[in-house]
Amino acid sequence: MIRIQQLQSQIVEPAGLKGQYYEQRPQNKLEWFKNNGWGYKDTKFVLEQDGAVRLTGNKYRFSNQRMMKFKEWAEAKVGIDLSLNCEAQNEIPANPPIINEQFMNAIQGQFNEVSFDNAQRILHSHGHTMQEIYELRHGKLARIVDCVVYINSHAQAEVLVKLAVEHNVMLTVYGGGTNVTWALQCPKEETRMIVSVDTSRMNHIRWVDRKNMTALVETGVTGKDLEKELSRYGVVCGHEPDSVEFSTLGGWISTRASGMKKNRYGNIEDIILSVKVVTPTGTLSQSLDYPRVSSGPDLNQIVLGSEGTIGIITEAVIKIKAQPEVCKYESILFHNFALGTEFMYKLSRSKVWPASVRLVDNNQFQFGMALKTMPHSKREEFIDKVKKYFITQFMQYDPDQMCLVTVVFEGTKQEVEFQEKKVFELAKFYKGFRAGAENGERGYFLTYMIAYLRDFAMQFQFIAESFETAVGWKNVPAVCENIQRRIVEECSKRGVEKEPFVSFRISQVYDTGATIYVYFGFGYKGIADPVKCYSEIEDAAREEIMKNGGSISHHHGVGKLRKQFMQKQIGETGVEILKRIKQQIDPKNIFGNQNLI
Repeated sequence: MIRIQQLQSQIVEPAGLKGQYYEQRPQNKLEWFKNNGWGYKDTKFVLEQDGAVRLTGNKYRFSNQRMMKFKEWAEAKVGIDLSLNCEAQNEIPANPPIINEQFMNAIQGQFNEVSFDNAQRILHSHGHTMQEIYELRHGKLARIVDCVVYINSHAQAEVLVKLAVEHNVMLTVYGGGTNVTWALQCPKEETRMIVSVDTSRMNHIRWVDRKNMTALVETGVTGKDLEKELSRYGVVCGHEPDSVEFSTLGGWISTRASGMKKNRYGNIEDIILSVKVVTPTGTLSQSLDYPRVSSGPDLNQIVLGSEGTIGIITEAVIKIKAQPEVCKYESILFHNFALGTEFMYKLSRSKVWPASVRLVDNNQFQFGMALKTMPHSKREEFIDKVKKYFITQFMQYDPDQMCLVTVVFEGTKQEVEFQEKKVFELAKFYKGFRAGAENGERGYFLTYMIAYLRDFAMQFQFIAESFETAVGWKNVPAVCENIQRRIVEECSKRGVEKEPFVSFRISQVYDTGATIYVYFGFGYKGIADPVKCYSEIEDAAREEIMKNGGSISHHHGVGKLRKQFMQKQIGETGVEILKRIKQQIDPKNIFGNQNLI
């Protein structure tokens, strides 16, 4: 068994992105992360005078490369008016903190850092929904945390929770701050002092067991740092959500998360063997480093998806796997979304599942093509033209209908070769055309860019967001068709001038169904309250999803954004069970973020 002391605070390359450059990060997140948007401070999309769009900074493979097609596509296909400049406010307002003097006296000297800095208080009071980013850019958060306490161990978590109970202080847990469900929003009516518990310095890997293929990990570690450290021992966790650069193990557990490569590594509930949680009534700690047990209800399931409502998740024993011998990108063109969907369905039946396989519709395919960087040579430009001619003229693919499946194969050389053979045989049956590694890799690059692009569009009075659902295979076409219709109808009712941009991606396959991502946005010029308008349309889309057999969420969670749908999802008895668990574990509502119910 290998014991590891301190995980280095470095930015490291997620497995899904090749050729990225990373640098060491300061502990103070605001030194490198934006205070009013997504991602690294030095990274954003900018529109240059000649119409080119460029991604600044040096963190990504396509950083500082010019994208000449994006402006034309965004104006013609999406409806963004790039002449409408809407700059963000220079300073984000903050109300003065509420102070519980007895509590502050009690914690004095117990923790390395306690902050009342307004910028830190704001950072720890929001996630990354469009609504929250809009408020940061143009308004203020209604209620923010009163101070931030940085913990670096399970023992410190126990001390803090005990003192919060004693002095009736509300606690909210902060990992990477990447949630998209309003989970970090503070209840407006809360009159107690609210303390944000920052777990980012609780980022140690306690041990790695190469025989059992398990590891004990503190939950403040980000996905990228976890993989970097595990790679030293030839192993991976493999959980790779879109937010892997910034999100934490604790956040994955608390939201019941899923990763892009779940086909090989599992969802978070498949990866976790046991968790340690500090609650107001004591610490839940189980000896469950076993392959399986039959000892009553699985208490891990109470913690998974609990969204910070019952305590601080401090440690977890996770499964690890050997580093893949081969990682290979590929892509397949289909004539239309219906054929692509049928391919995905048949692939789910074959049980030959690559690490990741995702189908994007024509809108999203064109989105990815619009982000294509300038050719580096005349030869490369000529090859691109030949490829386009071959696909559209010779192969007869309609540019306004064709869609793309992006694939990541991981495993041994033999595993990957077998999967490739089976996948491409099946694709051929549905008239699929092998489109190469570049398109596959570009598809995954787009995943990491979505939030940056949302913030870019917001500068031009265009708001956009994504949400997801899980749905049975037989309902996939109806869900997509009816969501599209409902969003267009709801936008029209509310005076949105141009037709909204709506796009779909089937991002995960299961035996019984699939995960559907929905991207939608619209220009809000002339709309009095864009946030209210958008929220009402999103709620209507969620109603349509449930009417057509979809879930309220596949992996983002519930938070406060979707809790109005919880009773319909789990029933009155289900809601009552969650209430009773909460009341028993946290009778004083110390973890009073009001998520879930």
